Amino acid sequence: MSGANPGTTPERTPEERGAAPCTPPPHPPGRGLAGLGPALGAAGVVLALWYLLAHSGSVAPGLLPTPGRTAAALADSARSGTLAADLGASLTRAGQGFALGAAIGSALGFTTGYLPVVSAAVTPVVSFLRPIPAIALVPLATAWFGIGESAKRLLIAYAVLLAVWLYVHDGVSRVPVSHLRAARSLGAPLHRRFTEVLLPAAAPAVLAALRYGASVALLALVAAELGGADSGLAYRLQVDGQFLRVDRMFAGLLVLGVLGVTVDLVLAAVGRRFVHWSAS
Repeated sequence: MSGANPGTTPERTPEERGAAPCTPPPHPPGRGLAGLGPALGAAGVVLALWYLLAHSGSVAPGLLPTPGRTAAALADSARSGTLAADLGASLTRAGQGFALGAAIGSALGFTTGYLPVVSAAVTPVVSFLRPIPAIALVPLATAWFGIGESAKRLLIAYAVLLAVWLYVHDGVSRVPVSHLRAARSLGAPLHRRFTEVLLPAAAPAVLAALRYGASVALLALVAAELGGADSGLAYRLQVDGQFLRVDRMFAGLLVLGVLGVTVDLVLAAVGRRFVHWSAS
């Protein structure tokens, strides 16, 4: 038998030896919690500075509430049910607009990134629209669609679409052409080249696009609700601002910030689960 030396025993695999196959070691317990240390420390420093500045007397109490007053305003909003109603309305708008914009932006990004002819036609149009912020379109959207939910969802979708398209288009266009040619030379049909070559290679860029698009959705949400709404986090900020309820305004800003961080952490966790080959 060629390729084997007489008198030697072929090396057996771990399965044949009855041993468990080699697997990467699990993450040590508490590793994820340890990573929260710097973030919690930074939050503590900001909270301490806020407390000291609010009690220093250098800023009028009516303009800078203490952390205690802000927490009391937040608790009062939660007890009255206002917080839950506003949070639900804002999450619905942002979620629907994000889903619509992310779906269209991802599909368009894959198309323009994969087909140079389509990219040459679409990229100038998107480049023209990108500098126009969603807040600048609020009067036009109100004139076209009224002050109902459709205008708000479309404004959010518009902003998310442009943000997601940029990341996805860039990620797909950076996939080496040699990989796609190799798959085609091996007889892989188009759908397999997409699912087994193009999509895994561009998945980190898609994840980054979704995370950035989620933050853009919250920014566009504020613009959409300030343009005309009867509920929502940004709407409540506007109402509280009219009556100079600064403590309630700070509470609303904290809720928006926590909401953004939570959404980003969820998307990052999903990315680590399903895009585990990405460093992000």
